Amino acid sequence: MKKIILIEDETSVVSFIKKGLQENGYEISVAFDGKTGVQMVESSDFDLVILDIMLPEMNGLDVCKEIRKTNHHVPILFLTALGASENIVLGLESGGDDYLVKPFKFIELVARVKSLLRRSNNGNTPEIAEPEVDQEHIYQFSDLILNDYAKKVTRNGEEISLTSTEYKLLLYFLNNPEKVISRAEILDAVWGVNYELGTNVVDVYVNYLRKKLDHKEDNKLIHTVIGMGYVLKKP
Repeated sequence: MKKIILIEDETSVVSFIKKGLQENGYEISVAFDGKTGVQMVESSDFDLVILDIMLPEMNGLDVCKEIRKTNHHVPILFLTALGASENIVLGLESGGDDYLVKPFKFIELVARVKSLLRRSNNGNTPEIAEPEVDQEHIYQFSDLILNDYAKKVTRNGEEISLTSTEYKLLLYFLNNPEKVISRAEILDAVWGVNYELGTNVVDVYVNYLRKKLDHKEDNKLIHTVIGMGYVLKKP
């Protein structure tokens, strides 16, 4: 049974989400303030964090940043009444993987939860020693290597730490090298649910990935094709 922690201070929202997710077969823990939520995530293994932005003690953005200091893999879904694009971007920049604006339909929440859990490989699992791996699990492009068995990414021999969404995005690019990929294709493949095409979530995450892959390298790997999307190619 997948374990989810809900960090939310509105009791009516907590009751609604907890009851619905339990009926869908999930184990739900609840924290009513940010500091307690951080402590619970640090002391237990959860498969998913559902996190409100407006919280007592510590706001959701700071909670997310604190979690990401020690856990880069657990998916984090923001719940927010702040639907403005700048607030959404702040949530993603703090380390969140997805967001849902209140009020929302419960069926949409379940879709987001299933999508995040499906593309998560439980980053709380301790790393294992490098085994002999079938080459189908190894992706190499230029000096970038992704080991999909060990969930390890290196560039020029240096390991790169990625969130679950960044990892999925990179894996999608590596499965489609030299191909120009539209934003709509990326949304469908990486997020797995319908988004309004007016959102800039793809651009935000491509920029995150670029910063981590390219910040020490002169050879940029992910390129913008104006009016069409993005492409993974050698300079």
